[in-house]
Amino acid sequence: MRDNSEISIVLVDDHQVVREGLKTALTAHGFSIVGQAGSKNEALAQIAHSNPKVIVVDLNLPDGSGLDVISWARGISATLGIVVLTMSEDDTSLLASLQSGANAFISKSAPITHVISAISQAVVAPQSFTANGLSDAIKRKRDGFHITARELTVLEFLPKGFTSAAIAQNLFLSEATVKTHLASIYRKLNVANRAQAVVVALKNGILT
Repeated sequence: MRDNSEISIVLVDDHQVVREGLKTALTAHGFSIVGQAGSKNEALAQIAHSNPKVIVVDLNLPDGSGLDVISWARGISATLGIVVLTMSEDDTSLLASLQSGANAFISKSAPITHVISAISQAVVAPQSFTANGLSDAIKRKRDGFHITARELTVLEFLPKGFTSAAIAQNLFLSEATVKTHLASIYRKLNVANRAQAVVVALKNGILT
């Protein structure tokens, strides 16, 4: 068995029976549980006090959202592993977890082996994100804005600071065609410029 003893974890869930079940399972696999929290405020205090390597957090908490915990935790540490374990399996929750800074999104109905794998992955690659159905969720979100595949390709150049001419050169298109695509993207996203387009696209999971 891999030595997980140096991987310290804080568990955040409003149901004590869930936390205790996770503690038992994860401890059996060698992980070190250094804190538990049943609310958002308790979670913030436990994370600040325990300085764990990973947090496992539910999205539904009695005094707020687990997303608030994720955003706060990611704000203080770029290397903290953040695993979402939740009953909320909808696209909105998945994409919001991604945008808030989580490393993994797992259903509570998934086997414990999935949680263990996600924790291990979060430790070695804290900038990564894994979730079943992620590509499908992003596609459904993109389709909701009716962004075409070509428009998405153009959109992906915007965070990199490419000019219309540079995008055209990379895609073997005319600059006029690129500008037409950009105008269509702005209209569909209801924005006025590149910066706004990037913000809206990132917020809605169209860009990751």
